[in-house]
Parts: sequence; structure tokens; C-alpha cells
Amino acid sequence: MSRRDATLATLVAVIWGANFLAIDRGLAAVPPLLFVALRFLLVCFPAVFLVPRPDIPWRVVLLIGLTMSLGQFGLVYLAMHLGMPTGLTPLVLQSQVLFTVVFAGLALREHPSGWQRVGVGIGAVGLVVVALGRSATAPLLPLLLVVGAAMSWAAGNVLARRARSASGVSLVVWSGLVVPLPMLGLSVVFEGPHALGSLVTSPDLVAVACALFTAYVSSLLGYGIWNSLLRRHPAAAVVPFTMLVPVVGMAAAWLVLGEVPSPLEAAGGALLLAGVATTALMQRRRSRVAEAAQQAGSLLERSPA
Repeated sequence: MSRRDATLATLVAVIWGANFLAIDRGLAAVPPLLFVALRFLLVCFPAVFLVPRPDIPWRVVLLIGLTMSLGQFGLVYLAMHLGMPTGLTPLVLQSQVLFTVVFAGLALREHPSGWQRVGVGIGAVGLVVVALGRSATAPLLPLLLVVGAAMSWAAGNVLARRARSASGVSLVVWSGLVVPLPMLGLSVVFEGPHALGSLVTSPDLVAVACALFTAYVSSLLGYGIWNSLLRRHPAAAVVPFTMLVPVVGMAAAWLVLGEVPSPLEAAGGALLLAGVATTALMQRRRSRVAEAAQQAGSLLERSPA
């Protein structure tokens, strides 16, 4: 992976980490299922009229929308609504790194290298350490919901990698079309029609601003970059960067919400950074070696016999 792509992957991680603050504030005024529907209404409209349909089959677009968008965010928003701490949520969600590597190995035969295994292993240890530091504050049901969201995200990662759509933004927009109507329907049934009525007649402006951030910055910009990276690089090289998300999310929750990390959480965050650095640097080194070997082979082919 080039330095430019590594920088883009890091930027996405920072955006996604800060995004949990916007979700937390939005959920204070809008119930979770309705908030997810609002987010993806903003993601899809008017963008769906401005970007072309992804150059992949409709079935794949639907599956990516069901996993990476509806499944992941429906479960995350519900978990946070039920009491999952803002700083802990991005941490548990990063178990998708492990699920993605497993799913990619099974479906795409993209088995990680030895150094990538080491990097992911270090990151996994970091996740466990931070989880131990926060275990006393995490109710079981919200925790399980976030793990389910992680599995859904991982499945979407593998589907996006296999699809190799030419445009990451168009994939985000068109796959997001599967979200608003089901979420609106579920919201009316479980949250009541009054929630939708209140949002239309007397919207909370801060919550609307949070929804705009989650839609345009986190979804369109973040997932547009993310899907483009998955198209250009193996999933095992891209996905470990998301281990930075809980570090950013926990730091933001600390600064804004006063969720002070314990020493175990700080140690786990350091291990996460070490895991990302190991995976990224070793992948970059392998890419340079492979490029040098290819150039050497080309020179040999052009040399006279």
C-alpha cells in the first residue's frame, strides 16, 4: 500500500472514530431506528440522481447494503441507545477486523502474510486489554449487538472487495437505498409514528447537524474512500487500519463526554497502534519488494540474450 493510500485509510479511521460522538448526540433527540433512516436518506438523496449506478450486479449491491449499511448501523445505533458506552462501542466494533480476515480467507482466499498475522494478533490483544478495562460498564445485550454489527461489517468488507466497483462513492449511495424504507417501517412499529412526526414538525437542529455529519462525512466521504481502498488492495491490508477507530473514539469520548480511559484502556490503545503499524509497515515493505522484483524481471526480459 502506498503512503497516500495509508494516509487515506488513517483519515477514514479518524472520521469514523469522531463519528460516534455525533451518533451519541443525535440519539439524545432521535430514536435509533429513525436516526439510521434519517442518516441514509441524507446519504442517498439527492446523491442517487448525481452518481451512476455501480458497475456490479444488483444482487451484490443489495447484499452490500444489507450488511455494511443496514446490518452494521442498525445494530450499532440500537446498542448505543440501550446503553453501550460511546467510547467502548468503536472498540468492540473493531472485532470486525478479525471477522474480515477470516471471511476473506474463506471467500476470497486472501490469506494474510506472517507479518500481517502478527499485526492483527497484536491488535486483537489490544482489543482484549481495552475490553477488560471496560467490561464492568458494558451490559451483555448491547455488547452482543455490537459484535453482530462487526460481523455484518466484515461481510460487507468482503463483498465490496469481491465486487471491485469502480466507484466507492456510488457503491455507498446505491447500496444505501436498501436502508431508509425498512428502518422507517421498523421505527413506526417499534418507536411509534409520533417519533417521525416530531422529527418532521419540530426537528432538533443539533441532531440534524449530527445526521448530516454521519451522512456526508462518515458515510459518503469515509465509505467512499474505504470502498476504493478495498478495490485496490487485499482486505487484510486495508482492514487493520480500522483498529485506529477505537483509539480515536475513546479519546474523543474522553475529551468531550468525560469518559476517562483506565490504565488498561490506555495500554490496549497502545497495542492497537502497534498492531496497525506492524501490519501497515510490513505490507508496504512487501509491496516495495514485489515492485522491485517486477522491475528487475522486466529489465531481464528486455536485456539481449
